[in-house]
Amino acid sequence: MNTELGALQGRARIHAALGDPARLAIVDALTLGDASPGEIAHDLRIPTNLVAHHVKVLTDAGLVVRGRSEGDRRRTYLRLRPEALTALNPAPLIGVGRVVFVCTRNSARSQLAAALWSERTHTPAASAGTQPAERVHPRAVAVAHRHGLDLDPSSTNRVADIVRDDDLVIAVCDNAHEELAAPARPRLHWSVPDPVRLDTDDAFETAFADLAARVDRVAPVITPAMSSSGGPHD
Repeated sequence: MNTELGALQGRARIHAALGDPARLAIVDALTLGDASPGEIAHDLRIPTNLVAHHVKVLTDAGLVVRGRSEGDRRRTYLRLRPEALTALNPAPLIGVGRVVFVCTRNSARSQLAAALWSERTHTPAASAGTQPAERVHPRAVAVAHRHGLDLDPSSTNRVADIVRDDDLVIAVCDNAHEELAAPARPRLHWSVPDPVRLDTDDAFETAFADLAARVDRVAPVITPAMSSSGGPHD
């Protein structure tokens, strides 16, 4: 817990350091190349005393380091530490065996989410419903096909038959998030509006785009569990 708190405090310092427009401009400039404080002051039209203050804040937050010039030893150059910006990302979810997306009917959102996850991450995914329908909604099948994904219209599942202990369960429906309990209690919740309520192509396209954006945002922080053979557990 102390380690997590320390990491959060470090991230908070970085966010605070970036919260000033001048410091953000300095970071933007150093993203492209190194510069001396005097060059920063000239290029950004900031008084040198303010540059010194901002550089100290950025240095204390771990964003910037100084290095002595190999030419004029009286000069220093500022260099950005890109890994510090990476630290702004959420902590990874470690040891995920499989991702299971759940909703009520398992006929649209959860099916699309699982198909997107498998296609974009090349890792196992499944879907299930608390009250599964007999078939996948035709518009869900159609929107998947328009985006190059295949859905089996006859394949729906009940949560209790699918979820395993090491699954990362993601609710893509408010009802499923609020109703499910352990061991199928969702660890993450994506409040994606139900496209079936409107039952239009536009509604299904909107849900698909929402799910795709969320998959792209969450996938990088997932660390799959490893099997005894050294590969991802499936």
